Amino acid sequence: MSIFETGLGPSAVNHVALSPLSFIERTASVYGDYPSVIYGPIRRNWRQTYERCRRLASALVRHGIGKGDTVAVMLPNIPEMLEVHFGVPMIGAVLNTLNVRLDAQAIAFMLEHGEAKVLITDREFHAVIRKALGSLAQPPLVIDVNDPAYSDGEAVSPLDYEAFLADGDPRFAWQWPADEWQAISLNYTSGTTGDPKGVIYHHRGAYLNALGNQMTWAMGHHPVYLWTLPMFHCNGWCYPWTVTALAGTHVFLRRIDPQRILALINEHRVSHLCGAPVVFNGLVNLPEANRITLDHPVDAMLAGAAPPAKVIDAVERMGIKVTHVYGLTEVYGPVTVCAWHTQWDEQPLEERARIKSRQGVRYPTLEGLMVADPQTLEPVPFDGTCVGEIFMRGNTVMKGYLKNPRATDEAFDGGWFHTGDLAVRHPDGYVEIKDRLKDIIISGGENISTIEIEDVLYRHPAVLEAAVVARPDEKWGETPCAFVTLKADYQAIGEADIILFCREHLAGFKLPRTVVFVELPKTSTGKIQKYLLRDWAKAL
Repeated sequence: MSIFETGLGPSAVNHVALSPLSFIERTASVYGDYPSVIYGPIRRNWRQTYERCRRLASALVRHGIGKGDTVAVMLPNIPEMLEVHFGVPMIGAVLNTLNVRLDAQAIAFMLEHGEAKVLITDREFHAVIRKALGSLAQPPLVIDVNDPAYSDGEAVSPLDYEAFLADGDPRFAWQWPADEWQAISLNYTSGTTGDPKGVIYHHRGAYLNALGNQMTWAMGHHPVYLWTLPMFHCNGWCYPWTVTALAGTHVFLRRIDPQRILALINEHRVSHLCGAPVVFNGLVNLPEANRITLDHPVDAMLAGAAPPAKVIDAVERMGIKVTHVYGLTEVYGPVTVCAWHTQWDEQPLEERARIKSRQGVRYPTLEGLMVADPQTLEPVPFDGTCVGEIFMRGNTVMKGYLKNPRATDEAFDGGWFHTGDLAVRHPDGYVEIKDRLKDIIISGGENISTIEIEDVLYRHPAVLEAAVVARPDEKWGETPCAFVTLKADYQAIGEADIILFCREHLAGFKLPRTVVFVELPKTSTGKIQKYLLRDWAKAL
């Protein structure tokens, strides 16, 4: 009998659903006394953190929350954000981490669209949360997080997070997901339009991408990880689960402060951190008197627009080794890496920086990566010249978009995930992005829809026509640049007037940083020629 005809199938003995929940159970049992959390004066070990996660799960159940229910959180990088990444899925609920930079209208949409039953929110965001909740017909149960490190906020709810945990059982018997395809989290992205799309992650993908982070970065046992990356973004690129699996230490930073980053790295011997180029620009632009040369190895993972060579050089002179990665919300964060070859160390700075700017090759946990014709899906030659769209497939691709089958079908057309990013593939197989198919602006690591900004601009009574493109920015990577044609009777309107109007309708990071008044270039059919506007923006 052939080995393939034995009739043996999966059973409880040899098949268990993959889930990152297994990481914290193992770490707490094996390394319970090892440090898990450092935040200001707070110090916890893995046994204590595991108990707090179980208390959260238990308390949620006591309030009627269960499998498939959405628990939204509006939190900065504080220990509670780690706890929700385990406590919420422990009961089969779905974690929805909200972007703390968004306005009330966007937050309200997400709470309603995601059908949030619970909202756990930090006092810093009381104003936007109150406004968002006020527009909902059925607001969720709100739990207030009072961070002693932040004293300027106000409670939105009398239900306190610590009191909520106290009502939970530290020995709560949480349930392993019966199906690894079960949703674990919901992340909203602007995508290529102004309407947010809800990206659904599953336990299997979260588990695998968390392991992919370790395999790609070789983090080793017990890393000390500094949270400079927003944890709301793609579930912190799955690092809440990765660092936990490695029995590492989570060092929390409520808001980005270059001086504080250096101090924490030095004080706690931080080994790893992630972020957008703006984080590292802040470090290298500190006054000379405030800079220090680190005396221990530090690895930094960077995603987004690659920084200039001088920034890479300055960062590495500080003792921080840079690794460039690429990904999207739809694929759990980074899934490609500019995997380094030792012979490249001998190259001059400019050449090393050029190589590091490439998006690279797939993670070991991503099964397929290609650059191909967007229509035919025919792969482009590996010549570093022919441009195509980046496509992906594998276990770390999202389940799909919540309540949006049309967008899901479009994204998965042809059996590949369409990223919308245009790139070339070099002879060595490394991918390098050249443009964005749908004009998305990536500023400080955040996606900004040009369509959303244009919609606001057209609401201004003085605006006849408007178009928005990305303008290169040394600090943020890119910022929105608006090209506006004014109506004849409003020629006195200036840049400040336009930006002030946008401020009333958009989150701060989405505001145009530059406004140019001009007659918009168009094709013979009346379509605005954005490729010309991009060239103009670069020349400003």
